[in-house]
Amino acid sequence: MFDRAERGNRAVILHPEFRLTGPDALDEFQELARSAGAEIADIVTAPRDRPDARFFVGSGKIEELKKRVEETESSLILVSQSLSAVQERNIEKVCECRVLDRATLILDIFAQRAQSYEGKLQVELAQLRHLSTRLIRGWTHLERQKGGIGLRGPGETQLETDRRLIGVRIRQLKTRLDKVAKQREQSRRQRVRSRAPLVALVGYTNAGKSTLFNKLTGASVGEEDMLFATLDPTVRRMEGMHCGEVLLADTVGFVSDLPHELIAAFRATLQEAREADLLLHVTDISDPFRRERQQDVEDVLDSIGADDIPSIRVYNKIDCDGQAVALHRNEDGEPVSVAISAREGDGIEELREAISERLGSERVTRWIELCGKDARLRAQFFELGVVSEERIAENGSWLLHVDVPRETAERLARLPGPEGAVARKQLLEDPSSHLKATG
Repeated sequence: MFDRAERGNRAVILHPEFRLTGPDALDEFQELARSAGAEIADIVTAPRDRPDARFFVGSGKIEELKKRVEETESSLILVSQSLSAVQERNIEKVCECRVLDRATLILDIFAQRAQSYEGKLQVELAQLRHLSTRLIRGWTHLERQKGGIGLRGPGETQLETDRRLIGVRIRQLKTRLDKVAKQREQSRRQRVRSRAPLVALVGYTNAGKSTLFNKLTGASVGEEDMLFATLDPTVRRMEGMHCGEVLLADTVGFVSDLPHELIAAFRATLQEAREADLLLHVTDISDPFRRERQQDVEDVLDSIGADDIPSIRVYNKIDCDGQAVALHRNEDGEPVSVAISAREGDGIEELREAISERLGSERVTRWIELCGKDARLRAQFFELGVVSEERIAENGSWLLHVDVPRETAERLARLPGPEGAVARKQLLEDPSSHLKATG
């Protein structure tokens, strides 16, 4: 076995190509490599019908790869597919330099970019889970540990020690993340009590979500032309919305074949998308593969249970191909897509109007009247935190101004007995037949 070379950023890319490999897969992987800080010295492509069990590619390509590494004096091989632990180690042994596959490279980028305490914990957890699958045949120091006098014997292998220590650290990280998750849940409950609807930006990485976030909120979230520029969730208020106060969340961008370790590890980031009242699916309209990108995003949303949340498609970067601002509606008159330029600010007002309109249709905001026998229902409204004002009518009934998500209103209307009937009449029927706000 060889000793691993010193760390370096000069890399040769190995790109296995299959019949179903996307035409832009190599370009995207090069962007990932640059985002990680790699200097790409050369690229070796390897057309394949199926992966080779030993090297993933053929032995002839591995010899070619070794030669390219020596000629370019590179210290790193980046593979655009996910490798098994055995394949990774076999390539390292032949080429005598470090090998990182796609999943490990993305994890490395996340490790560089995570800024929050929670984000750093999540990255470390994802890395350790990934590393735990690499311990088999992944290390050279597998000699037995020796005991002291009277304790000499086989002991445990270094492999077993590593696995045990990783298991201990994973449990520690899970405990810390559970504590942070409880704190985040308290913040979410407070946000629900504030009745502010949540809009989440989702989309393929580098589609312009952070630039749009800054335009809509006046924030200064980092805007960089690179993959995974945003990792930690950021939530800000959108001021001046016709539908009232709105919260906007900027989330991590997606890529094709996002490693499952990352989807699991960044559940807190993706939680903003899963619990949103409305999604803004941002797409780079100048990207020739935008349809494939959209499908990749929808696949991830489906995997986290956010596929049934109302959404507006935002076609960004119209300034790149000279298109005009456009607002499109469905047959019911609801806004379903807006073409904008977040960088130039074109179409931002149209998008704000579309958001207000869609949120207005997804919420029930009105005055209701409850009498003494409806005290239990009144308590539920206050428990949900949807009451903004209460008055006492001349006849002694309660007048409540409520702002309720339509889904919640429909759930209340399904309550058994008189409570459900009152909720249905007060929340879902024509408000003109009930109490209207008075000065």
